[in-house]
Amino acid sequence: MSGLIAIVGRPNVGKSALFNRIVGRRIAIVHDEPGVTRDRISAEAEWHGRPFTLVDTGGIGLLRGEKAKDPIALAAFQQVQIAIGAAQVILLVVNVQEGLAPLDHEVASRLRQCGKPVLVVANKVDSQKAEPDMDVFARLGFDKIFPVSAIHGRGIEPLMEAAIDQLPKPALREASAGALAHESSKPPLKLAIVGRPNVGKSSIINALTQSERVIVTPIPGTTRDAVDVPFEVVTEGVRQKYVLIDTAGVRKERRVHDSIEFYSIRRTEDSIDRSDMVVLMLDAESGVLEQDKKVADKIVESRKACILVVNKWDLVSQEVAEIQKKQAVKKPKFRKDGAPETLSTLAEFGKWVQEKLFFLSYAPVIFTSAKSGFHLDRLLEAVRYVGAQLQQKIPTALLNRTLNAAIENRQPVSNQGHRLKFFYATQVRLAPPTFLLFVNTDELFSDSYVKYLSGELRKAFGYEGCPIVLVPKPRPKTIASIRRPKKHA
Repeated sequence: MSGLIAIVGRPNVGKSALFNRIVGRRIAIVHDEPGVTRDRISAEAEWHGRPFTLVDTGGIGLLRGEKAKDPIALAAFQQVQIAIGAAQVILLVVNVQEGLAPLDHEVASRLRQCGKPVLVVANKVDSQKAEPDMDVFARLGFDKIFPVSAIHGRGIEPLMEAAIDQLPKPALREASAGALAHESSKPPLKLAIVGRPNVGKSSIINALTQSERVIVTPIPGTTRDAVDVPFEVVTEGVRQKYVLIDTAGVRKERRVHDSIEFYSIRRTEDSIDRSDMVVLMLDAESGVLEQDKKVADKIVESRKACILVVNKWDLVSQEVAEIQKKQAVKKPKFRKDGAPETLSTLAEFGKWVQEKLFFLSYAPVIFTSAKSGFHLDRLLEAVRYVGAQLQQKIPTALLNRTLNAAIENRQPVSNQGHRLKFFYATQVRLAPPTFLLFVNTDELFSDSYVKYLSGELRKAFGYEGCPIVLVPKPRPKTIASIRRPKKHA
């Protein structure tokens, strides 16, 4: 067990800035507006060789205009309570520039009840002149107070030395004869869960992990940060690790009203870039909208493996019987998104989704219901299968026979009557599957011909859910030798 350190405090004291400083990269959104962080944001970190988990939390206390029964405020507070319960060490962050606030007393009172080591972090001490101002925080009743400036990195070293010292000593891991599963040697597979607001991204993560790991409300924009959620599945005696990345819903640009939402969308795009696979969530009731296509474009542009998940299928299936009754006596109708109401079966709807997102035709379509748990096992099966497809290495001899046969079977169209000569190919990357093709010219590789060759590779090797990248490399042109003219006598 590496140990867990939780960062808590009232809103807008610099918790996220401290989190980013300790982990050494910008993960949590830092903004002057209070209440930006809502979910628990965790990251694996290391301090002088000692690994631990660091957790950022939302501010404890109601913001201006919030009510005690506000669903987001209640859920955010519940996330803080979970973090406190799991932590071995708690960093209570206060703001020196604002002094001791009534909410600081309230937070300190809650922490004293948990009986865990608490270190008071007097943040925004940007110089030694401000250090005397932190003495007032001794009234909170904790012995250790550390002056820091999270933004400038001042005072972090002594704070972390004290925090690490409070963590339980790591125990030596011994192999158990009766162990349930063997650890997979592969690193965790990172899955970015993306889509429009309110399609069920957070709900699907909570359903998979069987916990209230991230906040779920009907209010669009509830998720702001990209939240990494570790997740394990035991299959045939092997424990496979995943990291589920919950992201903010991507809206149309004209509907992005503030800088917080702007940064949330940037975090979503960053999550796609750093993921191994992307799960694009769609809403079964609304179908495929223009914004879904834009998110899909980003996935294709980033060359990521993808699974299409149509969520809330249970709501659609309840209407199927009524629709079929109406169609028995009336002409077929069409939904607002262009889908005919006859798409009442999984196969019909899945085919229609792939037609609408034709540029993601290689992605499998899974129908789920986060609420009822419908087909969650199939989603995990698809994740395992696509992950395995990403890791396959094609033998060079077999690859060359397949491509040579495909090129001989169908030559690319040439305006000047040129013929494509294929010399050999080799696989240069696994994720995404990337193949280097040595040919006489790359001018004949049109988009349609690349699509044809990719299709032939899929027929031969699968690659379901994976983009295929073909890189034609023309043979260097021969340079005629330069001879000096003979001298005549």
